[in-house]
Amino acid sequence: MFNIRKRRAAAAAAALTASAALVLTGCAGGGSEEAGATYDPDEKVTLNLAFWGNDVRAALYDEAITAFNEEYPNITVNSSFLGFPEFWEKRQTEAAGGGLPDVMQFDYSYLRQYSENGLLLDLEPYLGNIIDTEPLSENILQIGVVGGETTGIPTSTNAWGMYTNPKLLEQVGVEEFGGGSWEDYDDWMKEVTDAAAAAGVELWGGTDYTGRIQNFEIQQRAKGEDLFTDEGEPNFTEEDLAEFWEQADTIRTDGTVIGQQRLEEVYPLSGFDAALTASELTWDNFGAGYLGNLGESYTELGLVEPPVTEEGAQDLYLKPSMLHSIASTTEHPEAAATLVNFLVNSPEAGAAFGTNRGLPASETMLEGAELDPLGQQIADYEASIQDRLGDAPPVPIVGYGTLEEKFRLIGQELGYGTLTVDEAVDQFFGEMDVVLNQ
Repeated sequence: MFNIRKRRAAAAAAALTASAALVLTGCAGGGSEEAGATYDPDEKVTLNLAFWGNDVRAALYDEAITAFNEEYPNITVNSSFLGFPEFWEKRQTEAAGGGLPDVMQFDYSYLRQYSENGLLLDLEPYLGNIIDTEPLSENILQIGVVGGETTGIPTSTNAWGMYTNPKLLEQVGVEEFGGGSWEDYDDWMKEVTDAAAAAGVELWGGTDYTGRIQNFEIQQRAKGEDLFTDEGEPNFTEEDLAEFWEQADTIRTDGTVIGQQRLEEVYPLSGFDAALTASELTWDNFGAGYLGNLGESYTELGLVEPPVTEEGAQDLYLKPSMLHSIASTTEHPEAAATLVNFLVNSPEAGAAFGTNRGLPASETMLEGAELDPLGQQIADYEASIQDRLGDAPPVPIVGYGTLEEKFRLIGQELGYGTLTVDEAVDQFFGEMDVVLNQ
């Protein structure tokens, strides 16, 4: 391992020196070094690294940084962490004062806001030299592009999928969902619900999937349309949204899916991890949380593709669990890029983090990770949907989180029957108009 590290460090140093002039002319915000300056890979520098998480994740970062310093003893890394809300509150304060950390764990929903305000370094000049791109697919690299500039590199990915509960399905004598259209899924959920009722078991086939904006998104992507354009404009009509919500009119009213009142009674658990529904459409990295909430008697979950809207459509995509970005004000852009490369690509980082940050996006980091059975299941699932994976949609608009929550709340009201579909569409478009014109 020592010799491998020495060779990799030497190669990285050569790449750093050779690319210095190129890097410095290509930076957006640029770092503080002048164009044409020569970078000394042995210079002693200090970088600040910030991430959100807890003590467990902090220990994993410490392990990764220790391995990093074995290769780059000249780069001191000072790390700090906070909970997710506090992390972004502090970044907003730092952004206002021009003092963002050199390297940051970054969330997809904030990438556009910080990129468009010139707060993040354009990483394009570093790709292929300091930051190794060979282990990262083009789809993954495109995730971090905003306005033609690469401002984030994904550390890990997840994809939209369907979790099922084999134990409950066996209990009521229904086979796993075998794939098919949304209508086929409706029929399967009704079969589960009816079988459970006949067996005297409190169980439903699933939850009203029209309460999640991601299910609307993949149906629109099946038509070749992302929810928003590259310019941040809506790419769907009121008719599109009405049609989506109307498709669940029957399953909402005939008892096929769990009722909204029952969901409120088990909140903050979902129907799925309260063992009240046999399926749930969600991001594939939710599996560990589901197993934890279901309890020790549940040792496995099913993970299958979502229903199909159009055969052959590339409606799914890889979403970053998180990314790493560099502040445009960093005084050491090459050293920061070296740290990002290690945290994103190295087998040592893979060994340290495993799937703590999601399924590693880089092949070389994945090689170093020891996957538990669920992690392997997720890796196999993402491999199985390659034909359905298209390019990632444009980076979320500023305020996307607000719209996602509004969509969820409207879904609840549709579940209660307190809104008509037309009223729901009016409410959502009204909220979207406010968000887009802030």
